[in-house]
Amino acid sequence: MNSQLQLSYVNYNKGAYIAIEGKQNSGFFYIIQQGNVKISKEALIEGDSNNLLGPGDFIGVVSAMSGQCHIETAMALNDVVLIKVLREQYMGLIQNNPAVAMKIIKQFSQRLRLLNSTLAELTLKNTAQVGPSHMFNVAEYYLFQKQYVQAIYAYAKFLKYCPDDVNAAAAREKLQKLANYLKDVKIDFGSEQLTRTYNKNTMIFAEGEPGNELFIIQKGSVKICKIVDNNEVLLAVLKAGDIFGEMALLEDKPRFASAVAYEDMSVMAVNKANFQMMSSSQPQLIDKITSLLADRIWIIYKKLENITIQDPVGRLFNTLYIQLEKNRIPLDGSDTKNSYTFKFGWPELLSMAGLNKEKNNASFSRILNNPKLQISDNKIVINSIMEIVRQTEYYRKMDSRDKLKQGGI
Repeated sequence: MNSQLQLSYVNYNKGAYIAIEGKQNSGFFYIIQQGNVKISKEALIEGDSNNLLGPGDFIGVVSAMSGQCHIETAMALNDVVLIKVLREQYMGLIQNNPAVAMKIIKQFSQRLRLLNSTLAELTLKNTAQVGPSHMFNVAEYYLFQKQYVQAIYAYAKFLKYCPDDVNAAAAREKLQKLANYLKDVKIDFGSEQLTRTYNKNTMIFAEGEPGNELFIIQKGSVKICKIVDNNEVLLAVLKAGDIFGEMALLEDKPRFASAVAYEDMSVMAVNKANFQMMSSSQPQLIDKITSLLADRIWIIYKKLENITIQDPVGRLFNTLYIQLEKNRIPLDGSDTKNSYTFKFGWPELLSMAGLNKEKNNASFSRILNNPKLQISDNKIVINSIMEIVRQTEYYRKMDSRDKLKQGGI
């Protein structure tokens, strides 16, 4: 493998820093060959206890594959020997040793599930449920919101997997009352039907539903959302070229969240058998999945850091800052255009920041008082990127100062 890929070895002495949180991505990651490495991060995630790495583990993969800054600090606990893998060598690594790539993807998937769960719990102060029986709660939420297409899908899937549940009779009764909307709902596709189309607002899969497929968006976009404590948490809006549903496929666990067509869309469905075949025959697909998972892990770490900011206005500015980072907009003043239109409005910004609309209208009014921000066609527009940078840095500094005071320092 080393001769074909021309991978190099790097040595670090005990106590040396291998990666530093917040430092710009260097375009490579490491595989530990010898020694142990300690991982630390500012945002402490309950359950994310894999902070001691050894031979065969990876350092800096999220940063290298997402092209973003490092999200954790790595320090050598003893003298270590590392294999250096450049980002452009990853495709060759997949072809020569697909097991390494699959190990990375599975670790990413497990971490992403943990991070998503933690984000939902911290945002809504409640424990998120998973499992087929939860689909009844999902259906009830959408019924109350008069979103009947989503409700029908969730009721139908709930009855398929939980026919003897205590809520089964109620689900059947409500499905009968919604019979007029059945023609608009696609419940099941044949496993041989790889290319599928969905109309806007159609549910592709429901939170808690057993999953055996991932989806590649060919046209349109999809909303990934989760129902917790009778509230909908918007996790992501994915577009053409993105992949979703991979966690259930890789881990044999129920769907963590629901997928709803954000607009008319078409997807390619990949089941487990096809995925195993593609892992060796189509390394570009594995490369894309790895990059997409890395992107999601990076953005969720940023969101977890964001919700610790106490001032709602500071949190909203920081959310805009994170979106600029995510979209790789220069934040050093080098962008001569210096303006930007986000693809979302006020309600979506609140959801991303984990803030309640009724309680935080005053915070949004404070933001709109800034003459360099405005709403146009239900989208947030900024006339100065550097204004977002300045405001974010100010509120981060104020938040750190307040936390120090509260800690009695």
